[in-house]
Order: sequence, then C-alpha cells, then structure tokens
Amino acid sequence: MKANIGTLDRSLRIAASLLLLALSLSGVIGLWGLLGIVPLATGLFRFCPLYPLLGISTCKTTI
Repeated sequence: MKANIGTLDRSLRIAASLLLLALSLSGVIGLWGLLGIVPLATGLFRFCPLYPLLGISTCKTTI
C-alpha cells in the first residue's frame, strides 16, 4: 500500500471521523456515526482504496 493521502486530506479525514464517532457515541446521530471508523482508518494508514481506482493522489510528489 503506497500512501496516497496528503497531510491536509489526512487531517480533515481524522477530524471529521472523530466528530462523527463522538456524535454517535453521545447518541446524537445514532449508529450511522460509526461509519466514521472508515475515514479514521484511511487517515491513520494514509491510504484510500478508492483513490487508485479514480487515479487520485493528494500526496506531494517528489522527484
């Protein structure tokens, strides 16, 4: 798995997922908030399985 998520993308994914999980655990949005686990995992591992399929990478390329 080659990293394909840049720093800003990673930060936004982790922040959004923590918000979703907090809202879910507090009972505000119900169990649907547990879907926040997906962006949390992709943010932590710096790899999104959909990005290669779509030809996207938010990592900076160094030559």
